Amino acid sequence: MSENKTKNTIISLFKFLLFLGVGIGILYFVYLNQEAAFQKECAFKTQYDCEGKCTETFLINKLFKDFASTNYLWLGLVCLAFMVSNLSRALRWNLLIRQLDGAGKYKPKWYNSFLTIMIGYLVNLALPRAGEFVRPATMAQYEKLPLDKTIGTVVTDRIMDMLMLLLVVGISLLLQFQNIYNFLSGKSAEPPKCNLPIPETASASSLPIIWILLGLFVMGLFGLLMIYLLRERLRKLAIYKKVESMVFNFWEGIKTVFSLRRGDLLQFIFHTFVIWFMYFLMTFFCFFAFEATAHLGFMAALLCFVFGSFGVLVPSPGGMGTYQLAVTAALVIYGVGKADAFAFSNIIFFTVNLVCNVLFGLLAYILLPILNRKSAV
Repeated sequence: MSENKTKNTIISLFKFLLFLGVGIGILYFVYLNQEAAFQKECAFKTQYDCEGKCTETFLINKLFKDFASTNYLWLGLVCLAFMVSNLSRALRWNLLIRQLDGAGKYKPKWYNSFLTIMIGYLVNLALPRAGEFVRPATMAQYEKLPLDKTIGTVVTDRIMDMLMLLLVVGISLLLQFQNIYNFLSGKSAEPPKCNLPIPETASASSLPIIWILLGLFVMGLFGLLMIYLLRERLRKLAIYKKVESMVFNFWEGIKTVFSLRRGDLLQFIFHTFVIWFMYFLMTFFCFFAFEATAHLGFMAALLCFVFGSFGVLVPSPGGMGTYQLAVTAALVIYGVGKADAFAFSNIIFFTVNLVCNVLFGLLAYILLPILNRKSAV
């Protein structure tokens, strides 16, 4: 038994180091690219005697200076919005848990739901996606719930998040189509400095992202056609059965939501709106914490939020590296310099992960057994 525990510990440590290494590697790669862009911009400003010349020799020095100059009141509002979103997530989760038993047997405490969500985020930083298993397991332990059914509620919770992400992306496409098209076709670039043209860094021919996406779309359609034609043979494969099971669970999760009573369904929809509106406000509030982004408005925050949402999908701690890359790209579209955009992406990333997820996650880990001490006696 002890050997198995040691083996599992070693495996968990290996996974943690692997995912952390992936995140640091991506972040370092992004940093090197931003460092090159920073040096190029500084050389340009010096050559043409621009206003606002670079006062720092290296980008890393600028990053530390930008972190120190942030408005901590606005960063506090970012953390507040994050906590409000998690409170709504906890209340929404309770609606699903109460649905597990028609007789109303399960009545989870809101603070248990909230604290286990925070612990789940903390675990996700160490082992991406592992928090989605720790969260229901911890909740089942303290609320005496059936583990398999509790896991099902988390699946439903994430399915609704996926649908909301698609909805937000759709809204962003409608409101920001031209900006997104310019980015995909490689037409977006930093604004001219000193009324002189900056040397071209990207063009539609050198950055054909839109053609890559179109190619992937065509390949996807062809793949679906082949799956349909060969469906009888594919049904015998294990991977086909696994995908089929995932689709079935997806559909069951959606049906679970719409099987809620009318009052609970309205509450579920309300909390879903609050969760995602708070996510958006986190980006919008952070704009005012940093001088280079303080002038940006709702539309920029929406696009930045959407890009960042895709950035965190990569299995690295909190989307480290890819989040910075995505948010930087979004801000450059709105004329923010690459160095400032990269600085902003790190300010919001480390504020959310170090302050909100780590600090409050550890606090939740301490408080959870204390608050449940009486019920355990």
